[in-house]
Amino acid sequence: MTLMKLNFRTALLLGSLMLGASPALAEAVLHRGNSGEPQTLDQSQTSIDIEAFIVKDLYEGLTVYDADGKIVPGAAESWTVSDDGLVYTFKLRADAKWSDGSPVTAEDFVFSMRRVEDPKTAAGYANILYPIKNAQKVNKGEAKLEELGVKSVDEKTLEITLEQPTPFFIELLSHQTALPINKASFEKNGAEFVKPGKLVGNGAFKLTEHVPNDHLTVVKNENYWDAANVKLDKVIFYPIDDQAANVRRYEAGELDLVYNFSSDQIDRLRAANPKQVHVTPAAATYYYPFDTRTEPFNDVRVRRALSMSVDRDFLANEIYDGTKLPVYSLVPPGLESYGDPEKPDFAGLSQLDREDKAVELMKEAGYGEGGKPLNIELRYNTNPNHERVATAVADMWKKTFGATVTLMNLDISSHYAYLQEGGKFNVARAGWTADYADAENFLNLNVSTNKTFNYGHYENPEFDALMKKSYAERDPAARSKILHEAEALIARDQPIAPLMNDANLWLVADKVKGWGDNPNNEHLSKYLSIAE
Repeated sequence: MTLMKLNFRTALLLGSLMLGASPALAEAVLHRGNSGEPQTLDQSQTSIDIEAFIVKDLYEGLTVYDADGKIVPGAAESWTVSDDGLVYTFKLRADAKWSDGSPVTAEDFVFSMRRVEDPKTAAGYANILYPIKNAQKVNKGEAKLEELGVKSVDEKTLEITLEQPTPFFIELLSHQTALPINKASFEKNGAEFVKPGKLVGNGAFKLTEHVPNDHLTVVKNENYWDAANVKLDKVIFYPIDDQAANVRRYEAGELDLVYNFSSDQIDRLRAANPKQVHVTPAAATYYYPFDTRTEPFNDVRVRRALSMSVDRDFLANEIYDGTKLPVYSLVPPGLESYGDPEKPDFAGLSQLDREDKAVELMKEAGYGEGGKPLNIELRYNTNPNHERVATAVADMWKKTFGATVTLMNLDISSHYAYLQEGGKFNVARAGWTADYADAENFLNLNVSTNKTFNYGHYENPEFDALMKKSYAERDPAARSKILHEAEALIARDQPIAPLMNDANLWLVADKVKGWGDNPNNEHLSKYLSIAE
């Protein structure tokens, strides 16, 4: 009898303990709809935001953006800058570790930055680090890796020397190209170092599973220096480029975050729950580059005529329901150091007047009614909004010039890979979001030596000379003036047709806490939590 009572009491005690423990034992899992499959997790090769969202959870740079989009210390706890603005000295956190428990050292950053600039790496974003002394020379094979201006002073002190003062250098270091990689893992695993079980990171999370085109799972990194403040146990990224499917899964409670949903759903979604719909103006431009290597797009008259005839107000207001702004400049408005961007001479005309002038230009170039037939292939990455824009633009060109326009779409990874690898095209859809808040980051897209992101292969020695001059100018006002002169050439030659300024579109479930809207579109999972 006594034994039976003891067992009964023990069972009650164990049961109550288990009940009390169950909330604490429940995993905090965030389900992120990520809008597409990443091409790579190798930070030297990444180029698009859906890759950056993942990579920045796995690795931490010297600086990071917080939830509100402000630059804050990351792997570096502090830094100093020399009086001439050329030498940055970073103190790494004493408790900064890799996910395997080994210390993060200054030599890790030296190794990683040398790897990015090594011509053998063929890093598409190598130019991001060009402000560092000898970076461009190293990248072009004109200097040795050891001559790159990065130095390990001691295990926790990193010194970076620049070619010239660079006002945006601290912001630039938050870019994924400046993220460190683990030298030991890379030397052991080679290209496989980004695979689950082999990837050694220094970020808040570590990679455990990647099933291409299905999901990618990261879990909390117990060796992260700030692990005590990371509230999520696991984040699962879903590379769903079908926006309708994303929204359906979100509304079914299967996804907690969705990036880039179809804008025609905004009114319905806001009616259901306005707090969950986040539309944030972005330092980003939606544009169409022309391939200047191919006829007739090597003719400035044709490019200007095609750009003129696009009704940007229709695209922004009818297709995107006012969540984008019609623009005529590559550099977005709102950059404090730059001011109002330069516009082409036709920007102030009415749409009807623009179309009349466009027809005249096209006839002068020998195309359109009574001239040679105008056949255009318009490429875009698979997305309902991009398809609607492409269809509308094709209709505008057909009505204005009698053009025959065929549409071609690829998934986001294949689309950008084709453009970045120099594939020939007629007109393509592209978008650019600021890597740092400076006009140079947009104008550099048209520098002839930018083989990765100058999709249309525009070449203008005068433009290149102005950009080169801007890098040497230390006076902010004089530098801004030079950049305006450079943009005026882009506005004149129209190697690209800027169409709209972007907005970041997110769906954020009520249970997601710590979310901050910001124009940089930076949303590290380390700042988020789940409240059930």
